[in-house]
This record gives sequence, structure tokens and C-alpha cells, in this order.
Amino acid sequence: MIIKLMRQLMIICILLTGTLALNAQKVTKYTTTEKAPWVAGTTALAAKAEGTVVATVEGNERGVTFNAWGTTFNELDWDAFNLLSRDDQDEVMRRLFAKDGDLRFTHGRVSMNANDYARSWYQCDDVVGDLGLKHFNIERDKQNIIPLARAAQKYCPQLQLFMSPWSPPAWMKINQDYCVLSSPYNTQPKEKDCLLYDVPVKPEQAKLMGEREGVFPRRLATQDYFIQDPRYLQSYADMFCRFIDLYAEQGLPITKVMYQNEAYSYTVYPGCAWTAEGTLRFNNEYLAPTLHEKHPEVELWIGTFNTNRLDYVEKIIDGLVSHKSGSMLKGIATQWECRENLPKLRERYPQLRLMMSESECGNGSMDRKAGEHTFFLLSDNLGNGCDEYYNWNFILADKGQSTWGWTQNALIQVDSKTRQKRYTAEYYAYKHFCQFVASGTEMIAYAGREYSQTPVVVFRNGQQIVVTVGNFTGSDASLSVKVKGKYLNVAAAPHSFNTYVIGKNK
Repeated sequence: MIIKLMRQLMIICILLTGTLALNAQKVTKYTTTEKAPWVAGTTALAAKAEGTVVATVEGNERGVTFNAWGTTFNELDWDAFNLLSRDDQDEVMRRLFAKDGDLRFTHGRVSMNANDYARSWYQCDDVVGDLGLKHFNIERDKQNIIPLARAAQKYCPQLQLFMSPWSPPAWMKINQDYCVLSSPYNTQPKEKDCLLYDVPVKPEQAKLMGEREGVFPRRLATQDYFIQDPRYLQSYADMFCRFIDLYAEQGLPITKVMYQNEAYSYTVYPGCAWTAEGTLRFNNEYLAPTLHEKHPEVELWIGTFNTNRLDYVEKIIDGLVSHKSGSMLKGIATQWECRENLPKLRERYPQLRLMMSESECGNGSMDRKAGEHTFFLLSDNLGNGCDEYYNWNFILADKGQSTWGWTQNALIQVDSKTRQKRYTAEYYAYKHFCQFVASGTEMIAYAGREYSQTPVVVFRNGQQIVVTVGNFTGSDASLSVKVKGKYLNVAAAPHSFNTYVIGKNK
């Protein structure tokens, strides 16, 4: 009887100790509003909920383990970067890439040949018919992309890159041009637009800007723009490996490759339309085996998918994983409309990792509204299982206009006249996640799509619980997160980003 009583007392003591420890845990909060970015404060867990309970965690849940943050190295970013003084350049790179910086990026993205934020079209091999790649080179990259990556590498020596092309060399495409569709910003004859669907293209079908409602793209390409000749397909796979070799010589390791950026944006800038059949042919029969032979250490991913046509995406992935080369496939890269497919993809392909390969670029406003949209994208992609997240342009001048007529957003805006920099609302949206969601952190709860104006994500980082909360409304938002029997009561200010850190450091 005495032994039983002693055991009961011990259990009570243990429970009391745990409760007291929880009550004693420090809760640090960080809040960003338009007028006051990154204000630190403290709060405490409470015994009762004061708002709607949107998530409940015990702290021992198993979730999706986060891997890395990254950004993209582009020519126009390099131009904006070079407007800054040397001191400002160092500050920017330290904040973005240092281990103790604000954003702590460890990965970067590059393209083989030009992308839409190059100064102009260029390709790594200009010699038509050079299937043996005797003239393949990265001289243009050495002038712009590589110096920018090295500036980041100064603060992040372990920097890794993933590569995907926007367009193959023009001579490898049926239209013999870098774009897909004609426009005032390129020189492709309008007559060639019929190649996309084998019939004339209507203006509404070629529309790229504005609201994208419903299914995207409205109509799928009926033929591959890449020439489906075995000699060309093999040469293109060899190009990937040669590009990896040349970057390695520059001290920049490429650890992932994907066959194409946004195969479903039928672009006026560098791009390439692929059918599902062409995608499977190139990846299964050429890229996967060539990569396995020459660079088995480099991961093959499929993407970047920018379509919400789930049937089409599944057709491609099913055709990859069922092939003898399927064991090489490591993950799926999604961006833009394909974000809608994330829950289904995570359920259908649990063996594959998910990556958000390009955060949406905006319209050059670089304002609070753009920051709020980015905060939601961060919440929704991480909350739906993406374990790597890549920013697009991290620094642009003025309104971020491209050679092809786009204006886009960046984390840092540079005034080309004064050469002064400004950290935008999107920068702080990232900071609210990147500061606390490190490699090894697990995403354990998400309340977002049903709370799109007040998204909440809960992470476990060692002994810490990290809660991110956005409020995109004009009123205070009152909500609660139940943590180990106690409540984190959040009173989020209008139009604010918030992060709460509960417990000890990892």
C-alpha cells in the first residue's frame, strides 16, 4: 500500500513538474507591421483560450522535416547588386546567407542558358548542330551569375545549387527560337505561333499576365518544342552533365537538376513547351541514365510544374516512378498553380519530397500587399509539405522590369538614382520563417486554406515550438493555438506578420 502511494505521489510530482516547466517557458514574439518591422516582445501561455482554437499540438508529433531555404541567381539581380556600395553589398549577403543572418539561405538556383531575368537571350552553345558539345561553355555565367553566387558563398561556404533550363539552345527547338510565342519583345515571326497547338493561337490563349482563374494553362501544347530526335535528346542530356562539370570547376556544386522550368507557361521570353510523352521520353530514356552514369551524386527531380492539371501531373509522375529509372527520382518541384495540387501529391507520392521552386514574382509593386501574399505562400507551401523553398529575385532595381516587359518584386529594392536599398515587406515575410525554421525543423500543424486571411503554421525545432501567424485583414485577429494543454493566445494586429517562439533553443 505504501509503495503504491509513493508511486502515485511520484506521478503527481512528475505531472506538476511538467506543468510548471510549461508555465515557466519563455514565449518570445516578433511582429512586423508596415510602420514597425520586426518588433520583439514577450508573452506567456494561458490556461484558457481567448480566441478560436485553430491548431492543437502536444509537441511530440511527427511532421515534415524541413531541409533548406534558397534563392535564385539572375543577371538583373547582379546588376542591381552592383549599384550598391561594397559595404551595402556585404550587408545584403550577410543578412541573406550568413549562418546567423536574417534569412539564412543555403541553396541557390541557376538556369542553363538564359532565363527571363537575364539581360538578353544567350545560350551555352551557339554552334548550330554541335551535338558533340565542342563549343559548349559558361562564359556568360562567369561574367554575371557566378560572381553573384560567389558573393553569397563568402557567407555560406556550403552553398548548393539546383539547375533547370528555361529554354534549350534555339537550334534544338522546332521553332528555332528561344521563346514559345511571338511578342513585341522578341523577334519570332507570328506565323510560328501555330506550332503550339497546330492551329492559329487566339489572343486570349496567349495571355500571360493578369488573373489566372480556373484551369491553367487553358489548353495544353499538342507537340514538343524540343526536337524529338534521339541525337538531340542525348546531346541535351549530355549538356546537363557538362554544365555540372563546368560549375564544379568554379567551386559551385550543383546537387539537383530538373529538365525544364514551367513547361506550361507558353512564353514570349525563354521557354519550351513539352508534352507528357516528350517529358517522359527525355527524363526516362536520356536524362536519368546519363545523369546516373556521369553524375550519380546529383539528384534528379521532376519539375518545375506550374499547372493545376492534376491529371497531367500524375500522368507524368506515374510514368517516371514506374520506369526502371524511377528509383533515381527524388522529388517534385512545384510553383504557381501547381501549389493547388500539393495535398494530393503529398498523399499520392509519400516517397517523394516536395519543393517550392519559385515563389511568385508579383508585379513590381514591392509593397505590403505583396508581402502578405508571400507570407501566405510561405505558410501554404510549408504547411502542405514542401521541405525546400526558393525565392525568385532577391534584389532588383526600381520596379524590377525585365527585358521582356515584366515588372516583378524582390526582397530588396534598389533605387537606381540614389543607389540606396530598401528591405521590402516580402523580406520580412521570409524573416518571420527563416529565422526559426532551420534544417531539421518539423512542420507539425497547419491552419491556412480555411484561414487564408490569418494563416497559422506550427513547427517543432528541438525543444522549441514555433508558431507563425499572419493577419491580412484590417482588424485585430484573435485566435489560439493549444500547446501541451496550455494556450498561446494571439492578438494579431491588422496587416501584420507574427512569429511566436515557445521554449528553449535547439
